[in-house]
Amino acid sequence: MVNGNLLSNRLLVVDDDPTLGRLIKASAESAGFEVSVTKNPTAFAEKARIWSPTVLMLDLGMPGTDGIQILRGLAEDRCSGHVTLMSGADSKVMESATQLGRARGLKMSGVLQKPVQLDALRKFLARFQVAKALLSADLAGAIETDQLFLDYQLKLDCRAARMNGVEALVRWHHPILGIIPPDQFIPLAEETDLIHKLTDWVVIAAAKQIAIWHAHNPGLEIAVNISARDVQDLSLPDRLHKHCQNAGVECASMTLELTETGAMREALQMMDVLTRLRLKGFKLSIDDFGTGFSSLVQLQNMPFSEVKIDRSFVMQMMDNEGCRAIVEIVIDLARKLGLRCVAEGVEDELTLHSLMTLKCDAAQGYHLSRPVAADRIPAFISEYQLIRGIYKAPTPPPPSPFTNAQAWRRRRAAPRHSSECATFAPLVSAEDNGMSGR
Repeated sequence: MVNGNLLSNRLLVVDDDPTLGRLIKASAESAGFEVSVTKNPTAFAEKARIWSPTVLMLDLGMPGTDGIQILRGLAEDRCSGHVTLMSGADSKVMESATQLGRARGLKMSGVLQKPVQLDALRKFLARFQVAKALLSADLAGAIETDQLFLDYQLKLDCRAARMNGVEALVRWHHPILGIIPPDQFIPLAEETDLIHKLTDWVVIAAAKQIAIWHAHNPGLEIAVNISARDVQDLSLPDRLHKHCQNAGVECASMTLELTETGAMREALQMMDVLTRLRLKGFKLSIDDFGTGFSSLVQLQNMPFSEVKIDRSFVMQMMDNEGCRAIVEIVIDLARKLGLRCVAEGVEDELTLHSLMTLKCDAAQGYHLSRPVAADRIPAFISEYQLIRGIYKAPTPPPPSPFTNAQAWRRRRAAPRHSSECATFAPLVSAEDNGMSGR
């Protein structure tokens, strides 16, 4: 049963500018929100506790009480709403505040730069109008009726210069709204018990698909994202092990990815579940590493086998000395801790070449492959090997074999379907199309 509060759009605002408060209230009410605006941070905190707002907007520079203190209080109260910051402060300050809120477990949904523009405000509010539609009974029905499907993004083994794995990425083909990306419905599923059914569906579908691929490529591995909510469930290791057994695949061929912030919550409970997953053979990856505030002690103690460097650092590493330093440190740290290191967000040849120079274990990103349908993966892998044979690279380190390979670029950039995902396609073969669950 979905919480009734989640089906209504409630907006709570704290800002010391009454003119801006009236603007936000008028715009939000015209978009169907219930709105409460206050200039008092104490009243804001109390209202957040008793009213269960869907969206919260707060001024980062409140007099007397700054936005960081407000974020801390929301986190202590386990606020489940989507939090947006408003400020005219430097963008780096805003980014730091956003990361801090996210690390405290808040759902940070973005930044509105002051002075707030009416068009930007309307676009921001529209995001949550879509979320309201998604959180009705539609999501539960989608899991049961195969409206969900998986796309797959290839991973490159930088040392062997071959594609040796994929990450499974869930999408929702809504009968009215069309293709819905995961960032629009997974956070909503996490606020309900649907996240466990969603995780089961994804693992079952991914296990069936990897079993099909193993007939011709037995070394291919698959990664699946799981939620922090999943890892609080003591039954998770047995359920996922059973899903792999039923599909006829070894648990060792599947990596479970958990975000850094999620991995560091309630450490004792998670240590129990994660350790049991490792004992059953699953690999464990700490995703988006560098965006949270985990300690080295926690990283050493948790039974992870892999670290994924967050894309925000990888995408900027060639232009930003700080980002490059973080990438280098994480690669070196992973090596010394005996962990595999994966860089996600690789979007150009120069970045890939640099990662190979740094001896990063694996790479993932649009430069190598966009997410594609299951039936296109074997051809992608074969074409990669063919192009690798044509475009020999000097060693060490070898640059990507995709240099000047126009055919490959056209293929990886092509849409999933002829109308940019407008048509739903089956996940696996027709024989397996009747499966339900995640």
